[in-house]
Amino acid sequence: MADITVEVVLALPGRMRRWEVKLGEGATVEQAVAAADLGEDTALVDPRRLGVFGRLATPGQVLHAGDRVEIYRPLALDPKDARRRRAR
Repeated sequence: MADITVEVVLALPGRMRRWEVKLGEGATVEQAVAAADLGEDTALVDPRRLGVFGRLATPGQVLHAGDRVEIYRPLALDPKDARRRRAR
């Protein structure tokens, strides 16, 4: 089985973290996140907030060579509430 290389990224306020991981062919989003050394940022990972190239992904989604796995943070403020506050 061939190895693939994927990128795992996490954008934090004021900085971005990036890991390049090598996985076996047929690896999943969940395996890529586990292979990245997230350290103290592990608590930010929620399986419902993962994506590949800007599209939501499930933890079991199979990756291809060159994919970018994105870990999304929770929203600080609901967009609807932000619009309501600006309208006032």
